[in-house]
Amino acid sequence: MTPAVPQPARGAAALVSVPALMAIRSLELRARAVVEGFWSGLHRSPLHGFSVEFTEYRQYTPGDDPRHLDWRVFARSDRHFIKKFEDETNLRCHVVLDRSRSMEFGSIGHTKAAYAATLAATLAYFLHLQGDAVGLLTFDETVRGYLPARHRAGHLRHLMHALEAPASGRATDIAGPLARIAEIVRKRGLVLLVSDFLAPVEALERPLTELVAAGHEVAAFQILDPAERDFSFRDASLFEDIESGRSLHVDPAAARAGYLERLAAHQEALRALCARRGVAWLPLVTDRPLELALFDFLQGRARRGRAQRHGPKPEGRAAA
Repeated sequence: MTPAVPQPARGAAALVSVPALMAIRSLELRARAVVEGFWSGLHRSPLHGFSVEFTEYRQYTPGDDPRHLDWRVFARSDRHFIKKFEDETNLRCHVVLDRSRSMEFGSIGHTKAAYAATLAATLAYFLHLQGDAVGLLTFDETVRGYLPARHRAGHLRHLMHALEAPASGRATDIAGPLARIAEIVRKRGLVLLVSDFLAPVEALERPLTELVAAGHEVAAFQILDPAERDFSFRDASLFEDIESGRSLHVDPAAARAGYLERLAAHQEALRALCARRGVAWLPLVTDRPLELALFDFLQGRARRGRAQRHGPKPEGRAAA
């Protein structure tokens, strides 16, 4: 019987609060704090003993070559792990980050853009520590910047610097940048999309299909602010569309039910599209600790990896 996957520790001491994290000016230091908190969480009950095979490691067993022990992991977790290799190559990953103006919204002291950049930095830092090659593509209504996937001295710092650039675009076009990634990245790898995905879902169908058909593993991180999720505004106000500049007077009490209904329909359509195309969908709100976001992502990869290894049972054969 496969053991149940444990849940992350709930104690506040095990997590870095999002306000405290955002108070750190350096994006690289933020990412380091999250990753170190994540490794520390693995060592705490009930995460102690949790298998991290999904991070391309497996626990050391007698008979393994001790030269392959990862001492950095040992220093963080006090446990011995062997770094796994497939065809002597490591993972190639591209982070695709939305830098449009809609990401500049924030109701709790930091914006979606700041949270998304911190998430992107955390994922890049985590993968870099594994020895994986990480690249970055930023976009708004068009592709704004591209760094090829590399794992070499100075590349991570260059990537962090690119992530710190402010958002400048007004509109959002997710389909175009995804199509561009499909053109640029020929070798199979991991593509991590980070956006609020507040755009027509039907526009994502073709580019996501092309990415998956090319053999890429794709994960979509949807970043929303708590006020966007709950429409928690109370007073009638003049609302401005950050991207179009259009202003509209809104009474929240009258608009809340319709807004939440439309948001739920949008979320369901996005979830269904990702499920249909084999894309991992990870909805996040900007008050969620990033250690948990990292855990959710890696836990999902572990489950999909196990499902792929076991595969469906052939028709006509009874289960043992």
